[in-house]
Amino acid sequence: MRYTQLGRTGLKVSRLVLGTMNFGPQTDEADSHAIMDAALDAGINYFDTANVYGWGENKGRTEEIIGSWFAKGGERREKTVLATKVYGNMGAEGDAWPNYDKLSALNIRRAVDASLKRLQTDYIDIYQFHHVDRNTPFEEIWQAVDVLVTQGKILYAGSSNFPGYKIAQANETALRRGTLGLVSEQCLYNLAERRAEMEVIPAAQDYGLGVIPWSPLQGGLLGGVIRKEAERGRRASGRAAEALADTATRNRIEAYEELLAKHGLEPGEVALAWLLTRPGVTGPIVGPRTREQLDSALRAVELELSEELLTGLDEIFPGPGPAPEAFAW
Repeated sequence: MRYTQLGRTGLKVSRLVLGTMNFGPQTDEADSHAIMDAALDAGINYFDTANVYGWGENKGRTEEIIGSWFAKGGERREKTVLATKVYGNMGAEGDAWPNYDKLSALNIRRAVDASLKRLQTDYIDIYQFHHVDRNTPFEEIWQAVDVLVTQGKILYAGSSNFPGYKIAQANETALRRGTLGLVSEQCLYNLAERRAEMEVIPAAQDYGLGVIPWSPLQGGLLGGVIRKEAERGRRASGRAAEALADTATRNRIEAYEELLAKHGLEPGEVALAWLLTRPGVTGPIVGPRTREQLDSALRAVELELSEELLTGLDEIFPGPGPAPEAFAW
């Protein structure tokens, strides 16, 4: 496993991030523990979750599964760089009580204590804002974060789904307060969705944030979906099916799969390996439901993509270009 430094921190983290969103909703506790053991044995030390994972009536369940895994001992917690998120409403379904969501100082304080309890740990390495809260000033957010850092409950703060200007706003506010600010940004970024290259990734680079792309396979679209349709004799479902209903998108995915077939490469592995070549990227989040999916992701880390192949991928999925040129007519 390859490692890198997370932004402007001293943390050494793996080039793949283990996403745990499926733990609980789609993967039971025993299999989730087995996947985490296999990931750690393979050298993946960066685990990502969120307080709302588990969803619906089971919000928090994913953190509980990670917590029971830590409780097994064997230095599992000590070997893991743990990231979780705050923002989503953790009240009961249909319960509209205020201050049970978003980024008020009260909710941040309440949410971190609840996450620590579920995770069965006394600190979180990277505490991430899951979305922008337009109603809470960054002065208040950083005041709450500073208290948590002083208390030893978190080490660093990160963002998720922030536009470039909010990354700048957050870190300029932190700078005025004399605090570290954001150290990472999780953003939607993959071959088929490259808008993050316009402002989000440049902002992250300028402020020294590590970039953690989520949905590296664009909901399965980049995982060989058309080939699987032919093999299984039935059309794709879900988000991938919706995307393939667009003729232009289907043509691009067909060209993508044909290109990789000529090189004898697996589409999902190439999509991950491509992200590892991108400037500013620390490592993509992979969310395996099974051990086999984890093994496929691990192969991507060692995959070297030729310049010829990279050029071919850019021709199929051209990026938007840098701002402000990309905004020109």
